[in-house]
Amino acid sequence: MSKLFNDDDYREVPSDYLKGRGAQINTPNPFHNTIHDHDPTVTWEDGQTQLKTQFIYVHAKTIVNKVTSTDVGMSYSMNPYQGCEHGCVYCYARNTHNYWGYSAGLDFEQKIMVKKDAPALLAKRLRSKNWEGEPIVLSGNTDCYQPVERKLEITRKLLEIMLQFRHPVGIITKNHMVLRDLDILKRLAEHNLVSVNISVTTLDTNLQQKLEPRTTHPLGRLKTIETLTKNGIPVNVMLAPIIPGLTDHEIFDIAKATSEAGARRLSHIIVRLNGAIGEIFTDWLQKNFPDRAQKVLNKIKETHGGQLNDSRVGTRMSGEGHIAQVISDQVQVARRKYFPESEKVVLNRGLYQQYKRPQLSLF
Repeated sequence: MSKLFNDDDYREVPSDYLKGRGAQINTPNPFHNTIHDHDPTVTWEDGQTQLKTQFIYVHAKTIVNKVTSTDVGMSYSMNPYQGCEHGCVYCYARNTHNYWGYSAGLDFEQKIMVKKDAPALLAKRLRSKNWEGEPIVLSGNTDCYQPVERKLEITRKLLEIMLQFRHPVGIITKNHMVLRDLDILKRLAEHNLVSVNISVTTLDTNLQQKLEPRTTHPLGRLKTIETLTKNGIPVNVMLAPIIPGLTDHEIFDIAKATSEAGARRLSHIIVRLNGAIGEIFTDWLQKNFPDRAQKVLNKIKETHGGQLNDSRVGTRMSGEGHIAQVISDQVQVARRKYFPESEKVVLNRGLYQQYKRPQLSLF
């Protein structure tokens, strides 16, 4: 395994650094004149600043969202939680927290909206005469297996409904907690109704703990891929996002390790820092890697036409320019070497139509 960083790269962070959090600041909400909870509750543990997570129960009107962007790779998504305690500092979903009246920074990982009525809303949608059984992806925005899921089990209930209706479902996660639901996933897989996408950003545990602090560590994700594969559940690995100057040197190592663990496909996305994420990531980078911060930012800009942000459909995910092309070429070589028989999993939509009418009588 190649290694770019050594112990000297991980500088001692400031004394007020928020342990266990990705973002270190609350950026302004463009829809409000003030920031929610400008001075959030702070506790102290072992001399480190800590922020308590708050869970806010909301009553959603719908749980299945139509995805209109043509380069996202899904038609419908479902997110039982808004905000994510995983704390990935680069997360594109942070900006959506503004619409709830909060900051995209610390608020995003500290104030989690919980949609407890999600299972009932899903069942209602699947009972609809107009629903055709298009695959729905769990976690199109925030991780459905973030820490609070262990207690609330909303995602598990959603999967139970999918199984009941024989409906195809995709899952995107960075958490080994997906293995808790192995019993349901195996039954779905028997009918080709499920695929799991595991995001692997780095194999460097030190970097992972800073970059995405409350996600499952790299070896845990490899073990998750291995366990899912052994149980007949197809796994796609997402190199998402690749951060030029920070994680792009790991492309071949991640491809090799995940292929050996049993993954069937490999895809990638280049980081883009839209909206408030540019400020959040820049602040994080300067606090954790001050010597290379500007170099990393310049490389990201080079892949997006000189900007940190990029909203152009068709180029925003893959980037453009020399650095983006080198990354793309490396991914292609890695695919040919470690995933020679790679093919996209096409989930079964026919069973839903067959089971739909009998299931309606249950309600």
